[in-house]
Amino acid sequence: MKKIGLISDTHGYLDDAVFKHFDACDEIWHAGDFGSVAIIDTLQGFKPFKGVYGNIDGKDVRVICPEHLRFSCEEVDVWMTHIGGYPGRYAPQVKPEILINPPKLFICGHSHILKVQFDPKLQLLHLNPGAAGKQGWHKVRTLMRFDINGDKIENLEVIELAGR
Repeated sequence: MKKIGLISDTHGYLDDAVFKHFDACDEIWHAGDFGSVAIIDTLQGFKPFKGVYGNIDGKDVRVICPEHLRFSCEEVDVWMTHIGGYPGRYAPQVKPEILINPPKLFICGHSHILKVQFDPKLQLLHLNPGAAGKQGWHKVRTLMRFDINGDKIENLEVIELAGR
């Protein structure tokens, strides 16, 4: 079993509370818009880390993190990208692949809207952790935490940080 801390859209700001909430996590996944390489360095120094770049990230971040990251965690096929859309409205750059070869877990950021949605047509779980940074129109900064146990995604928690 792996405990995952999921974060996105930090936009250069990393709240100290993230370390408290992700302390028991085995890995941290970031769904893009880091805002600086310093965020990557800090997260990598804290826990094993996976991340994808977002639309605001410069070349310095893009040489470290890919646009799309597809991998297995335990027995779960995971696809993480920054701009992915959501069930019924997948982004054009992911739609052809997701329809032909859907993952079990599809993670994206970008919208700053926290979302947990099951796609019954593709049999996948879509997660967007919202935004953890202070930039954007969201009112509350959010994170997610969950377990991957074999082929199951369990114990999903939404964590609200202070307002932005």
